[in-house]
Order: sequence, then C-alpha cells, then structure tokens
Amino acid sequence: MGGAADLLPCLSMILVQVGYAGMSIISKLALDSGMNPYVMVAYRQIFATIVIIPFVYLLEWKTMPRITKRILFQIFLSSILGATLNQCLYLVGLQYSTPTIACALNNLLPAVTFVMALPFRMETVGIKRRSGQAKVVGTILCVGGAMLMSFYKGNLIKIGESSINWRYAENMTQRNSSNAENTFLGPLLVVGSCIAWSGWFIIQTKMSKGFAAPYSSSALMCFMASIQCTIIGAFAEPNIKEWFLTSNIRLVAAVYSGAVGSALAFCLMSWCIQKRGPLYVSMFSPLMLVIVAVASWALLDEKVYEGTAVGSGLIVVGLYAVLWGKEKEMEQITRADEMSSEEVMENEDKCDMELPVYSKCTLHNAS
Repeated sequence: MGGAADLLPCLSMILVQVGYAGMSIISKLALDSGMNPYVMVAYRQIFATIVIIPFVYLLEWKTMPRITKRILFQIFLSSILGATLNQCLYLVGLQYSTPTIACALNNLLPAVTFVMALPFRMETVGIKRRSGQAKVVGTILCVGGAMLMSFYKGNLIKIGESSINWRYAENMTQRNSSNAENTFLGPLLVVGSCIAWSGWFIIQTKMSKGFAAPYSSSALMCFMASIQCTIIGAFAEPNIKEWFLTSNIRLVAAVYSGAVGSALAFCLMSWCIQKRGPLYVSMFSPLMLVIVAVASWALLDEKVYEGTAVGSGLIVVGLYAVLWGKEKEMEQITRADEMSSEEVMENEDKCDMELPVYSKCTLHNAS
C-alpha cells in the first residue's frame, strides 16, 4: 500500500503534464483554424467554471469560510492576472510561435515569481548562502534562455522527418497562413503571461491565509474571468458566427482547455501540493516541454532551431537551480525552527527540574 501511495502523486503529475501538452497542441490547431484566441479564452473560463462547481459543492460547501469584501477583491485581482491576462497573452503568444517555444518559456515561472516576490518580502536573496546563489544564477539562466529564444533563431537542427505526420494538422496550418511565426512577438507575449501568472501566485499566497478554500476561490475566479474574457472577446471578435463551435477542433479545444487544462489540472495539482509540497509539483514542468517537443515534431512537423534548443536547455537548467536553491532554503528554515523548539523545550525542562530545588530551599529557610 505504501508503494502505491508514494507512486500516486508522481502518476498524477505526469497526467497533468500530458494534459497540458495536449492542450498546447490542440489549442495551436484551433488557432491555426482561424479561431480567435480571445474567444477561446472566454470558452475556457466558462467550461472551467462549470466543471469546478461540483467540486465546490462536494468538498467545500459546508466548510467554506465567509467571503468578505477584501477576499472578493483579491479574487477579482486573481481573475484578472491569473486567468484573463495570463491566458490571453499566452494564447496570442502561442498563435505567433510554436507549442515547443511556448512550453519552454512557461518554465520561467519560478524565476519570475522569485524576482516579483522580493519587493513584497515573500522571498529573500541570501547571496552569501549557496541556496541564494543558486536562485540568482538560476534566474539569470532562465532570463538568458528566454532572451536567446526571442532574439536568436539559428540554423535548423536536422533530426529527420516523422513518419506519422498528422495530415489534418498539416492541412490546417497551410489553410491559415496568417498565424505566421513571429520570432520576437510570440515569445514576448508568453513571457508577459508568466509575469501575470507570477502576480497571481503572490495574490494567492496572501489570500489563502484568510480564505482556505481553493476550489471555491477558483470557481469564483473562473466565473469572473469568463465575464471579463467574454467582454474582451466581444470587442475583439464582434462577428457572432465566429463564436459558434461548429468546427470539431474548436469545440474540442474549448472543452478540453476548460475541463482538463483548468479544472482537472488544478484539482490534481492542489492534491499533490498537499501531499508533497509545491516544489515537488514544480519539478515536473520540464516534462511537458519534452512531451510537446516530441509530439509537435511527430504530429505537426514542427522544426527545431538552434536558438530554441539552446534556450530551452538554459531555461530547464535555470529552473532546477532555482528549485534546488528554494529547497535548500526551506531545509535551513526547518532546521532553524527545530533548533528553536528544542531550545524552548530544554529551557522548560530546566525550569521543571529547578522548581523543586527552589521550593525546598524556600521551605528550609522558612523553617
């Protein structure tokens, strides 16, 4: 039983990364079919809200804390940063880049979060310690890798052609050539989505202290974001016919991104964070890059260039450097807390041992 219980979080996180990889590829196909990215984001929030509501009713309805005006405002900010801005920037960036580049740049998240958390004193550098040096070096590597992917394309890496190229995907890409890859704009927008997502992490950290109901807050966040994204989508795509999910790929992309990319992924990640902690969950992020790179080459005939390969490698190395530094920092904090607890207990034991002696002395002097 113990072995199966230890294996379950690992399998859950692998499933999450496979789900995210599938979402990147399917979303790219839907965008290549001509679907407006803002319309896709709106549908994603709508379907995510519908899927999360049953979890709220089953798991948190009776224990949910009271929603104050402060909590409601924090959820509103979370919806703007974590859902609307993050996903709009990501999908538009994906529209002008490739699934591999978008997934690689998503690994910037821990480094960007570390930098943004410094002014709020949620993180410390500790440059004199190895953990602090690892976080700084890792952040530099991540930023360097992102800049390399944005400004340098390089030569084509010849890795052969796939024998299982998806004819449907090839026809879809050829039919809509307007979504041509933009070496600078696409990666820049994906980096912007990481910055927005990092802002969401900071708000969530503050909000979770006063509202420990992740499913309820996520349902409210997705509901607010669905309204925001629908309004933005109405301005970006006023033609009502473009909102119809008559195309199979558009319907699949909308339902899949909401149900799997938002609702299911959040539930599994929340469970894994409770079991193993956030660092364990973060360590699986590069797995999505590998899955997407292989699938994009095999199914979409995506070309891999030197800038993408080297930049992705730098980002993955930087990611693990930041995570290693954070893990060592947490171990140091835990050891310091344990030592403090032991000192308190020793002082209490000393007082207990000295109390009878003091009492005897008092009685002797009194007699």
